[in-house]
Amino acid sequence: MSHYTLGIDTSNYATSLAVFHTAGEVVCAKKRFLPVKEGQLGLRQSDALFHHTTALPEMLEELGREFDLTRISAVGVSQKPRPVEGSYMPCFLAGVSAATAFAQARGIPLVHTTHQQGHAAAALFAAKGEELFHQKVLLFHISGGTTDLLLCNEVKEITTLGTSTDLYAGQAVDRVGVKLGFGFPAGVEVSRLAALCAEPVKPKSSVKGMQCSLSGLENQCNALLSAGKSPEYVCKYCLLCVADTVVKMTRAAQKEYPGLPVVCAGGVMSSDIIRAWVQQRLPQVYFVPGQYSSDNAIGVSILAAQGAGLWLK
Repeated sequence: MSHYTLGIDTSNYATSLAVFHTAGEVVCAKKRFLPVKEGQLGLRQSDALFHHTTALPEMLEELGREFDLTRISAVGVSQKPRPVEGSYMPCFLAGVSAATAFAQARGIPLVHTTHQQGHAAAALFAAKGEELFHQKVLLFHISGGTTDLLLCNEVKEITTLGTSTDLYAGQAVDRVGVKLGFGFPAGVEVSRLAALCAEPVKPKSSVKGMQCSLSGLENQCNALLSAGKSPEYVCKYCLLCVADTVVKMTRAAQKEYPGLPVVCAGGVMSSDIIRAWVQQRLPQVYFVPGQYSSDNAIGVSILAAQGAGLWLK
């Protein structure tokens, strides 16, 4: 017998809802980015919590017009950023409150997971369906708040193998974009502008083993702009530096963990320029579509089905 599950994710960037059918299909997904004032690089947690709290009832109503929510058998929600002790952000409280109320009103199971595990589940599902949920996988999660190379064991156990020692990749991309006058988050516009650059670019990345440093990338991009390089060139340089970082960290991980599948997730990894650069050098790496890669509730809805014993028993 197949079931439907609801996923709720309230990250620092977007309010997201998704419905998963345990026959192996994402029925529908909705996302609304949090509003950020022009020129700013993010939101205070109090503002993020407010916007999530305001958006969730409206988005649930929209979802209800597309899918009969009385058919939901379990609810999943991301309650914190990562599955580690001390991981906490107030913005996730909005999702937990909404999910708890929904589950109790319906008398159905509530499954708590994390934002990182949701990203992992969505990426693995998009890459090869349920197959990667049964094995160890190397997963890159690169976004505004992470530049992490992870060892995932069936999504349940996630170990950080490498990360940035300073600035995250998404932060670097957003800072370049905001400096060029784009709104936050700026990744889509940076990618659009970078695609217009036909000039060859040789990126310089700072990687030691499975650790990287990205604080110099922002300074390099500012220096290029000051030297008269076009915005298109600078955007391409920024993205290719991230791509080159991924390649070097992956090669280091593959020496220690040979033969494991490699999957790339996170909003930054939805860039066509990054994907093309990486896959030319590492053709066996899985890149997943943008709707599964950037912040979303798809993975949370999948983990709700698994946690409630409705999928992958």
